[in-house]
Amino acid sequence: MPTLAELLTCLDRIWSRLGWFMQDIDKIIRCIALENGAQLVGVAATAEVEGETTAAPTFIPGRPQIARWGTPILSAELKVFPRAVVIGVPVLRSVLDTLKDGPNHIYYHHYRQINLLLDQVALKIGLYLEKAGYKSIPIAASQIVDWESQRAYVSHKELARLAGLGWRGRNNLLVTEKWGAAVRLASILTDAPLATGLPLDRDCGNCYACVRVCPAGAIKRDVSRFDHLACFQELRQLSRERNIGQYICGLCIKACYRGGGCGQS
Repeated sequence: MPTLAELLTCLDRIWSRLGWFMQDIDKIIRCIALENGAQLVGVAATAEVEGETTAAPTFIPGRPQIARWGTPILSAELKVFPRAVVIGVPVLRSVLDTLKDGPNHIYYHHYRQINLLLDQVALKIGLYLEKAGYKSIPIAASQIVDWESQRAYVSHKELARLAGLGWRGRNNLLVTEKWGAAVRLASILTDAPLATGLPLDRDCGNCYACVRVCPAGAIKRDVSRFDHLACFQELRQLSRERNIGQYICGLCIKACYRGGGCGQS
């Protein structure tokens, strides 16, 4: 019979090997993401966002609508996944520089291509995780499931914030240190034992670049006062006027990118 000391030594070795195995999964996922075009990779603990899930806001014509950050975070049927891999691809600065007073077809095509790239990378990560014996659900970069209240299965930006990839900007988007808000995101829900990140302890500081350029006046100095409905109505109008089949604008993203995303504008 092995002694207690020998059993503890054996368990310690098993735990050590498990730690290396987990580290290998983290490294492989990061490699898959970066080698296939993503430039941001992080992991969030989905349990951290359960308290944020709320019912859809009620839109009342003529009344400012205050957006809850990441409403809802996870649909009920997807809460069984304890972690989410978040990947990001930056928007090209030269494309943003073509924007003058709203979106154009150059930006529209670029936006769609980045979403396509993110979806492909997310699928590759999901396939690897399932092959390794874990559950995974890649969530599309741009997939609205409730158009009336502009909600999706998950909030990529909230998961990215929890993963430590950036912080909530006044424009209600994720703001990163390197690219500002000029980043598109996608997520992969999983039960793999991945190491999770921590939110950054920072905000936009004294930068109000996005507030000044918003054509809808939806962006306020107080980050919690973002007017979701005003933004959506502007996007809908721009889509019709510019003959662009997408609710996009890009002006606040361009302004944030020029400021470096670090509150220095």
